[in-house]
This record gives sequence, structure tokens and C-alpha cells, in this order.
Amino acid sequence: MENTNEFTNEMTLVFDSRPVNEGLARVAVASFCTQLNPTLEEVADLKTAVSEAVTNCIIHGYEGEVHKIELVCRLRDSELLVDVKDEGVGISDIKRAMEPLFTTKPEKDRSGMGFTFMEAFMDEVTVESCVGRGTTVRMKKIIRR
Repeated sequence: MENTNEFTNEMTLVFDSRPVNEGLARVAVASFCTQLNPTLEEVADLKTAVSEAVTNCIIHGYEGEVHKIELVCRLRDSELLVDVKDEGVGISDIKRAMEPLFTTKPEKDRSGMGFTFMEAFMDEVTVESCVGRGTTVRMKKIIRR
């Protein structure tokens, strides 16, 4: 567990795993990071990565059932740390799941690019998962000042 004293601000948002709430997550993270005075490009990158992580929770983690998604944002200097957590089915092979074009839901027109986009738009992405217990995607974005 990280030392919470090192963070200058923190936000936690818990919401239903409904597709309509993906927009809520995007806007909440974008609003939270404004205190770092990000560029429009940095905000767009952040919103895209958060969208992908939340969509993964909805489609893969909960397989369309409605449960809770937890979004945690923390600031440390010029770093924004974002965790997106579900308590869904989990990922049995994280390395394979993070490969470009790999998808377990081709019938749902999933491109298999979610983690690839997260890695492209964020400075750091790590995934922790336990089958049957859920997944946490941890992302870091450094806001250049």
C-alpha cells in the first residue's frame, strides 16, 4: 500500500458498471486533473485511457452485469495516478490480455486494443488481477508543466 501522506489530493468515485457511466468517469478524471493545468492533449489522452479501462470492467470484468466500478485518482507533484477497479471475473493471463489485438469477446466487436491504447496514452500502466476476484488497472500520467 502506498503512503497516502505523499499525495496532495485524492478522489474516489464508485459507480454502476453501465455504459452510460463511462462518460461520467471521463469527465470526473478530466475535472480532477485540471488543478495540474494540463494541456488539451493531456486531458484527451487521460479521458481515452480511462474510457478503455472502464469499458473493460463493463464488458470483460462483469460481462454486462451491473456491479460497482471504483475509480481512484491521486495527485503527487506533477503525477496523476488513476486506478480503475472491478470485482469481476478477473484475468487469467494478464500478459496475453495486454497483447495488441487479443480479445476474449470478438463476437462483441471488441478490437483487443484497450490495453494498447491505455499504454499509448499514459506514462505507465500496470494490471493486477485475480480470477474470480477482479482486476485493478493502475495508470500514471505525468502532466508536463
